[in-house]
Amino acid sequence: MALGRLERRSQPQPMSEINMTPLIDVMLVLLVIFMITAPLMGASLKLDLPKADGAKPQVETPAAIQVGLQANGALYLGEERVEDAAFARRIAELGQRAESERPEVQLRADQATPYGLVAQLIGQLQQAGLNRIAFVTEPVAAAASR
Repeated sequence: MALGRLERRSQPQPMSEINMTPLIDVMLVLLVIFMITAPLMGASLKLDLPKADGAKPQVETPAAIQVGLQANGALYLGEERVEDAAFARRIAELGQRAESERPEVQLRADQATPYGLVAQLIGQLQQAGLNRIAFVTEPVAAAASR
């Protein structure tokens, strides 16, 4: 009769070392991501913007003039359409006033107005001495109801 051996074979021992291959793979992927994104982060526009809690309403409303600009370049002072020469003359008169008496310009430009026309108008106002310029917009709720 043949009998088999009765001795027990030992089970393989669990591996006690950390498998470094997945860790190295993850680190290489992160390195590639940082190498690609680092140049893009330096190309962003850096601005030193003022810090404020929000616009606080003024108790007294300063003197203001309404300037309108249509997409075709037509200028309006208040509701009155004026030609370029008359507009330049009138804003020059307003700019001659004392600093404290100069009115705020509330600029209303049509949405389709080219940016170049708006920039020219702002330059013309600033050359006349009118440096307080406010851009007037329509509230979102009012625009949605139209």
